[in-house]
Amino acid sequence: MKFKQTLLLGLVLVATTSQARMNIRQYAATIEQANWAVTNASALKCELSHNIPNFGEARFSSNANKELNLLFELKMTRLPDDYGLAKVMSVPPQWRAGEIAKPIADLALLKQFDGGLPKKAAWTLLTELEQGFSPTFYFADWHSPFDQVAAAINPLRFSDPFQKFNLCMAGLLRFTFEDIAMTVLNYQSNSDELTRESQARLDQIAEYLKHDKAVAEVSIDTYTDSYGGRWINEELSRKRAATLKAFFVSAGVDAKLVKTEGFGEKRHVAPNETSRGRGTNRRAVVQLAKL
Repeated sequence: MKFKQTLLLGLVLVATTSQARMNIRQYAATIEQANWAVTNASALKCELSHNIPNFGEARFSSNANKELNLLFELKMTRLPDDYGLAKVMSVPPQWRAGEIAKPIADLALLKQFDGGLPKKAAWTLLTELEQGFSPTFYFADWHSPFDQVAAAINPLRFSDPFQKFNLCMAGLLRFTFEDIAMTVLNYQSNSDELTRESQARLDQIAEYLKHDKAVAEVSIDTYTDSYGGRWINEELSRKRAATLKAFFVSAGVDAKLVKTEGFGEKRHVAPNETSRGRGTNRRAVVQLAKL
């Protein structure tokens, strides 16, 4: 009898321990709390955010770039205290009874860092949300050996902000600051007017400056070919530099931040005997620096 009681007590303890280890602590916005917002909408960056109460934030972002890009970030109030892996599942709504959750991806959890997913998985999350599914992240709690964590993204009120996010992404610039940080512009002969291609490039820079006011310095160095007198060419290079400075000031850059220097015939980068070489030498080198 005593053996049976001991065995029964042992089974109860095992069952209790097993149940404790399978405890899932859930985080999700309620119907009243569920909210989506486009928190950044410019030609440089678009962000779509959703708050997960007592856990953190789900954030989708896309930046100005040559190629369409998308990144998902799981911003956690309590950052991981260890390394691990979160299973990302698309959980169907209650009204779709009988439908099973679909695996989307594995999200790496790095110590003291937020989690992130690349473009393909991020788009899958958006597609699932659009259809009313709830992407959910399952992982072991690093603060408790007995708990699992389930952090869910609520699709309620997702549609309108998602459409705004799509429109924002469609309006992103197709180039970055790095693409224009150093630019070589070329001039028409004996003139401070740019070639058509260089004028288009300068217009591109102007478009960027409309949206980014963090430019800390603009350096402009101008050069000529060696046709004409040396003094005349030095004056022409200074005129070209002054014209470009006026352009940047009109684009919103503080005049004190624009540094110019005209070098005239100095520092040729191509033979001056050919028309093509002279066209290459008639140039301005524009460098932008940010804070």
